[in-house]
Amino acid sequence: QVQLVESGGGLVQPGGSLRLSCEASGSISRITYMGWHRQTPGKERELVARIYSVGVTTYADSAEGRFIISRDNAKNTVYLQMNDLKPEDTAVYYCNLVADWSNNYWGQGTQVTVSS
Repeated sequence: QVQLVESGGGLVQPGGSLRLSCEASGSISRITYMGWHRQTPGKERELVARIYSVGVTTYADSAEGRFIISRDNAKNTVYLQMNDLKPEDTAVYYCNLVADWSNNYWGQGTQVTVSS
């Protein structure tokens, strides 16, 4: 079993920054990628950013240029540095880990609220 524990969410003013962290623990086999998704009420969960074990990154258009995903392989931890936050970034952010290309795990989610 794999556990994902997120931290770093909260309330921030527009233009501010937050850094989310997600630490994976448990019986982790070969990690294919780790990443972040987000979801607002009434909408589907959407990809924000993803980082593969080889270091390749993928960003949603909305995150490109403002968010940076990184990973500490030794700690099985993924980070999402979010800069220049906008009210439309308000959502619950979920950490995601995929192992062996098919085993999919999710964190419990952390709320990010961007408001003045």
